Amino acid sequence: MSKLKVAFAGTPEFASEALRAILAAGFEVPLVLTQPDRPAGRGMKLQASPVKQLAQQHGITVAQPHSLKLDGKYPDEAKAAHEALLAAAPDVLVVAAYGLILPQWTLSLPRLGCLNIHGSLLPRWRGAAPIHRAIEAGDLETGITIMQMDAGLDTGDMLLIEKTAIGPEDTTALLHNRLAALGGRLIVEALECAACNGLTATPQPTEGVNYAHKIEKAEAAIDWALPATQIARRVRAFDPFPGTTFQLPTDKGPETIKLWSASVVPASGPPGSVLQAQGDSLVVACGVQALALHSLQKPGGKRVSVREFLQSTALPPQLP
Repeated sequence: MSKLKVAFAGTPEFASEALRAILAAGFEVPLVLTQPDRPAGRGMKLQASPVKQLAQQHGITVAQPHSLKLDGKYPDEAKAAHEALLAAAPDVLVVAAYGLILPQWTLSLPRLGCLNIHGSLLPRWRGAAPIHRAIEAGDLETGITIMQMDAGLDTGDMLLIEKTAIGPEDTTALLHNRLAALGGRLIVEALECAACNGLTATPQPTEGVNYAHKIEKAEAAIDWALPATQIARRVRAFDPFPGTTFQLPTDKGPETIKLWSASVVPASGPPGSVLQAQGDSLVVACGVQALALHSLQKPGGKRVSVREFLQSTALPPQLP
């Protein structure tokens, strides 16, 4: 069986795991598309994406257009990417968390089209943040769907799908790592099947469609009037980004505290009231039940335990 020539489009660590698996399986990767370098870190210096870094380690040609639309804002960059893809002559383009819209010319260029590694059990969570939204919604399972891309938003036919349970302690960071590894394994299986015409396309169900909206920083603020179970799920869903936060009144004004770990406890009181703040126990009442806070972070500090937090922090009887 001859190996396919695989072009790759992706940007973050989730995508680099898939590219690493494709390379390890022996597929030829003549071209990688990834987002332009972005400012990052305290010095805000331009930093290459994880996918670009991996591609450079393997001597793969990298293209970084701001857009692939030939009639868009960056036509010269799109034209250069178009020419690079034509020159690479891939059998298939694998896409994983790329972050740019693929116009029709991109979808049609490879003879086997474009295969997407999507971090949910389609059509449960289409869109930008399927891992976060699955945890936030209280889903008991998620998975990876290998999809044949079409012009819609995550609407293409399903080629391979594999489930994984969402545990009660899973954060987005933990689940991301599991799904990234699963995505790498599944895309290699899909490519090997595609090489011998062994893939079967299944249309997505028309029912059960949800859109996983991008996570916004504004969602981080805790509303203590919500049920404790809902807040606890958000704490796990928003780890590592953007984190959940609450305001702590101080003599110098309100201080934004990040909450990284919490569990539901069977207590009650006015939402936001501090029911207990001693030793290893910090309990805050919610709209339904209460939340035991376990790991917190002050501005400019590191994540600390409740005991460490309380040793240096005086809490009011009521949080806003």
